[in-house]
Amino acid sequence: MTTDDTGTDDQADAEGGSDGAGVVRGERFTGGPARSFLSSLAADERLFAADIAVDRAHVVMLAEQAVVGRSDAAAILGALAEVAAAGHGSLPAGEDVHEAIETAVIDRVGPVGGRMHTARSRNDEVATCIRHRLREDLLAALAAVLGGRERLLDGAAEHTETVMPGYTHLQPAQPTTVAHWLGSYERALARDTARLVDAYDRVNQSPLGAAAFAGTTFDIDRGRTADLLGFDGVVENAMDAVSARDFLLESTAAVTGLAVTLAGLAEDGVLFAHRGFLRLDDEYASTSSIMPQKKNPDTLELVRGRTGDAAAALSGLVTTLSGLPRAYNRDLQRAGRHAWDAIDSVTAATEVAVGAVTTAGWNETALAAAAETGFGTATGVADLLARAGVPFRTAHEVVARAGEARPEALDEAAQAVLGESLWSHVDRAAVERVLDPAESVTTRDSRGGPAPDAMAASLGRARDNLAADRELLADRRAQLDAAERRLDREVSRRV
Repeated sequence: MTTDDTGTDDQADAEGGSDGAGVVRGERFTGGPARSFLSSLAADERLFAADIAVDRAHVVMLAEQAVVGRSDAAAILGALAEVAAAGHGSLPAGEDVHEAIETAVIDRVGPVGGRMHTARSRNDEVATCIRHRLREDLLAALAAVLGGRERLLDGAAEHTETVMPGYTHLQPAQPTTVAHWLGSYERALARDTARLVDAYDRVNQSPLGAAAFAGTTFDIDRGRTADLLGFDGVVENAMDAVSARDFLLESTAAVTGLAVTLAGLAEDGVLFAHRGFLRLDDEYASTSSIMPQKKNPDTLELVRGRTGDAAAALSGLVTTLSGLPRAYNRDLQRAGRHAWDAIDSVTAATEVAVGAVTTAGWNETALAAAAETGFGTATGVADLLARAGVPFRTAHEVVARAGEARPEALDEAAQAVLGESLWSHVDRAAVERVLDPAESVTTRDSRGGPAPDAMAASLGRARDNLAADRELLADRRAQLDAAERRLDREVSRRV
């Protein structure tokens, strides 16, 4: 079915002008306290620009397919430009931003504005707008994570020889370096990056053209609107296209994983500040309202608390989506806000967490002293014995029996367990070297270890990985920018 510039079709006739009533309901269902309960208009401000873009792409496609005539398309596109310039705050009342924009267009050009909704439903329109906006949010989160990774790598490069204690179960375990600790969080953020990219790529599929859930009788080109909006392709099955919110679930889960990484970084920072290992920059700390000597790691505590925001959002989204029948249900109106809450909270936390740690001053004297405590070099002595031919479990028993980093205590333990002096197996000078935390670190030169040379190699590989991820981000941003320019050109040809 096609229309020319003067013809009408049933859909356009039915939608008519607003006259104070919404274009979807007309004069029906307009009263009662449930109207405000149904409306998401205020919360939909986030989707305003996305809906304008989706409307423009849809109208361009309808004109190309001769479903809507040239002059009608020009009038609608001109009205959309005016609505965009006026902004979300000038929209008339409506159930949501999508209806309000359509009403605003009809208010400007009359009933012909209703043609913009030909061959689509709010179901596919909403799903497309959410994906369109979520792409930008995911790219912003990715940019924050990539920036954080770079700062961690820069900080690590400055501290490849700064010895610190390493812990398991919060007990002294083995000496390591500040670079090794910072690098461990950069690697975790690299995996968070990969999960965000994967989520983005599944978000970047267009539901537009699925209509209510069963497609449309109009001769539309779904691939064309996908291209104009910068999507990689279309969600093939129309019922799936309007029902699916698993892309929100995946994105929120990726963001929650990022929040967990940041919470670990923040917790370590709080503990290190407590132990006197680091001192936060004033920009990332606060003081007490009554105790003037206090310097509190408040920003890191709040980062740690943001995990609750993300976890709550993920839980809320799972609950909202669980058990919904096909195809569209109004429950889905509540789904997007969970993702927005999580991504906003965690993106901000990313910059703060990394900023707090990488601008902090490290107390190298306190770190070195702490690395001496708790017999953290014990494993090095056991390794020496094992290399000398003593079974590792027996070597483990010798060192455990000694219980302290004194050569004499180790020799006494060896005589008790092995029946002979420790020095009959290993050189005393070698033992004294591995008992020194700094020397212990230099011996741990396997790939991924804290030895300065091994750490430098790891940091080099991490920088290569970061550069590749920056290219991924740049490519995806370039794709969206190119699509925006393409859509602008097509619109300008028709207005």
